[in-house]
Amino acid sequence: MVWDAIQFGTLGPDELVALAALPVIIAILLRALLGRTQLTRWATTLGTMWFAINVLLAPYSDGIRQDLLELGNTFR
Repeated sequence: MVWDAIQFGTLGPDELVALAALPVIIAILLRALLGRTQLTRWATTLGTMWFAINVLLAPYSDGIRQDLLELGNTFR
C-alpha cells in the first residue's frame, strides 16, 4: 500500500505543510466545481480540522503529542 511506503519522520517541513494543507485545497476546489453542497461543507469542515490538528500538534515532541491525543480520548 502507498501509505506503508511513506515514513513521516523523513518528510521535511515543506512536505508536512503540504500534507496538512492538501485536504483544505481539495475542499476549496470541490466547492468551486460543485457549488455549495452538503459534500463540500463536510469536506471543508474535515479539511479545516485536519489542518488545525496538524498545525497545533506539529511543534510538539512525540511524548507531548501522545499526551495531547490521549487527553482527547479521556473526554469521550
